[in-house]
Amino acid sequence: MTEEEKNKEIKLSEEARNTDKAKIKLESKFTDSFPKILEKLGISIGVTTYQAGKLILLRNMDGKLNTHYRSFRRPMGMCSNNKYMYLGDRSRILKFRNVPSLTTKLDPPNKSDACYIPRNVHITGDIDIHEMEMDKQGDLWFINTKFSTLCKTDNDNSFVPMWRPDFISGLAHEDRCHLNGLCMVNGKPKYVTALGKTDVRGGWRENKRDGGIMIDIDTNEIVLDKLSMPHSPRWYRDKLWVLESGEGTIATVDLETKKLNVIAELPGFTRGIDFIGPLAFIGLSQIRESKTFNGLPITERLEERICGVWIVNIETGETLGNVQFTSGVQEIFAVKVFRNAKFPEVLGLEDELLKTAFMIPEKDLKDVAK
Repeated sequence: MTEEEKNKEIKLSEEARNTDKAKIKLESKFTDSFPKILEKLGISIGVTTYQAGKLILLRNMDGKLNTHYRSFRRPMGMCSNNKYMYLGDRSRILKFRNVPSLTTKLDPPNKSDACYIPRNVHITGDIDIHEMEMDKQGDLWFINTKFSTLCKTDNDNSFVPMWRPDFISGLAHEDRCHLNGLCMVNGKPKYVTALGKTDVRGGWRENKRDGGIMIDIDTNEIVLDKLSMPHSPRWYRDKLWVLESGEGTIATVDLETKKLNVIAELPGFTRGIDFIGPLAFIGLSQIRESKTFNGLPITERLEERICGVWIVNIETGETLGNVQFTSGVQEIFAVKVFRNAKFPEVLGLEDELLKTAFMIPEKDLKDVAK
């Protein structure tokens, strides 16, 4: 088969997958407490699912949970604030700008209180982008999993390597340790998670059950090891948190004893978390019966796993509410709290509204014809 024929086959295969995804019925159910909590806190939740190719916005609508789906190409890492949102998909990083004035043009008008519209697309190539966060200066940092490195972007390159584990001997498109999670402390990258301490192509797969690690970026010290597929490290309330996905738990890390304190055990593969007040919003995945996920403690503990978002009180470990995806969505990657936005909207790259959604520098607004 020629290279041209191979590329054509890959393109047709991807088109078929996208067509299949478009036909999937998307259904969910929720506890009554979930939308009530969103309303009380004045927030909404963003969720990415690379498996279903969707960004999902969870919003309260008149006491019911509104699950709003936007299609992207394998969306994974996501971060946001009141002004910007970034989304990593198959081979790109999409930058969005919140333009609240556009909410009057949405249907229904004035229902939304935030409208994120695409402003820039950065082509990274297939790097299996994972978690991303903005630093104090607003610069974006992201996990480049295929190259086992923490990166930033510039206008000329696919990515700019900033740090990699000291056991990774060089840049290679080989997913050697499955670097995945990023934790910021005081606006700077501080901790990362990986699924193994290996320096060969896909080496982490051999010991995925308990080969996971957490690394201090500043010192290169492995602060925690023997973890079962760790994800989503976070610094919150002066504590280091982590989701031990293979166990289905949320836990805090004792940096002195290098041990975990499990806060709650949940009915799914835990991945993706954000906090507000005493609450954690945690993503749960069913996980597939595949080589990647078989042999994990959670598959032995639970014959059936649930996909959804759980609200957990981190002070008591109590579950306060949940939404479960019952059809179409089996795996979740990122979970993000949209603060001060009860009903945000996110426009896609082909949205018709973009044709007339012009943004110009504030200094030039005085020259706009009345």
